[in-house]
Amino acid sequence: MATPFKRPALTLLAASLVASALFSTGAQAEGKISIAQQFGIGYLILDVVRDQNLIEKHGKEQGLDIKVDWNSISGATAMNEALLTGSLDVVSAGVPPMLTVWDRTKGKQNVKAIAALGSMPNYLLTNNPNIKTLKDFTDKDRIAVPAAGVGFQSRTLQIETAKEFGDAQYKKFDDISVSLPHPDATAALIAGGSEINSHFSSPPFQYQALQNPNVHKVLSSYDVLGGQATFNVLYTTEKFHDENPKTYKAFYDALAEAEKIIKADKPAAAQAYIRVEQSKLPLALVEQIVKDPEIDFTVVPQRTFIYAEKLQELGVLKNKADSWKDYFFEEAHGGAGS
Repeated sequence: MATPFKRPALTLLAASLVASALFSTGAQAEGKISIAQQFGIGYLILDVVRDQNLIEKHGKEQGLDIKVDWNSISGATAMNEALLTGSLDVVSAGVPPMLTVWDRTKGKQNVKAIAALGSMPNYLLTNNPNIKTLKDFTDKDRIAVPAAGVGFQSRTLQIETAKEFGDAQYKKFDDISVSLPHPDATAALIAGGSEINSHFSSPPFQYQALQNPNVHKVLSSYDVLGGQATFNVLYTTEKFHDENPKTYKAFYDALAEAEKIIKADKPAAAQAYIRVEQSKLPLALVEQIVKDPEIDFTVVPQRTFIYAEKLQELGVLKNKADSWKDYFFEEAHGGAGS
């Protein structure tokens, strides 16, 4: 069983990653992998991988003693910078940030997704009783998101805003969006009294916030996407994928096994989350979230192509994908993805 890791200070970590990139040569030799995840139960598959040493286990099957370096970063912008500067091999973020870096690096680093980390709704929450729909937000309101304008929550909001107000106004709410990590945004929302009165949240934070009677849901990402849809994904460069086939296979197989472990014993998976994340949340609440029928911890991508289509139509993406397989490496193509 892995020892729970301590969360480093985000700003210091981001700075050190960028600095170390100056001396990095990109993808590492076989037998090494550096991975970064964000915060929340959306990364449960990675938590189980770490808790059970699954990368190391599958590495041995490939004849490798794999050294795994785990990191935590908040926000897609920092993730993408760390990946493109070569200081990390694998990063994680929502589908839109992954598509942005896929689009940006096409024909160069050729970044693609490795696997989904699960389908789960993200809720737009507020403690302002006057806000019932998007049309009720004013310039005085502030919406906290992990990466304003570019992250999963912001891009999802932009797609819904385009539906409601027209494509030309898809960035309507960018000016009242504030970049803030989920834990801090949740604390502000629950406490009240600050300029942050709304939060496009994610599990487990949205469940925690909704326990407060002053907080209510305005919108679900599932409303925007028409059903169950992938929240976040793992992605890497073509260089790392191609130059480290055994390490890559061990990593992918570890993810697939973690999915099976979670589905076979959800209470045990909830315990793993608390151990690895050093979470103060009650075990009963985490179990409730893991068992939520809206949530599916699966490596198979679901409804990701909606983002690819809509963001290309809005001009966010320059390159047009013909299918979801265009931006996922071939190891993921076997499943019934979308």
